[in-house]
Amino acid sequence: MTAAAEGRDPVFELVRDVIVQTLDLPGPKQRFTPASGLFGEIPELDSMGVVLLLTALEDRFDIQLSDDEIDAEWFETFGSVTEFIRPRIEEGG
Repeated sequence: MTAAAEGRDPVFELVRDVIVQTLDLPGPKQRFTPASGLFGEIPELDSMGVVLLLTALEDRFDIQLSDDEIDAEWFETFGSVTEFIRPRIEEGG
């Protein structure tokens, strides 16, 4: 059975892994869903956390994010980060 057939989103799982590892979030990663809040809800996502997360996402997915693309809205939830990153992965950076 494929990840899609099981209802899993492999891009979300990869993004979640990067977020959890980069911000060193406690507990099992499975507790974070696409609706789990980030900005304003996770103290580890401060200004330094944002820089670390952006760098980690660029490195993990071999993409380049320009300053004008970055908006606080895409830091709202795990899902919003995933949906921001997904097309950049698909277009190859």
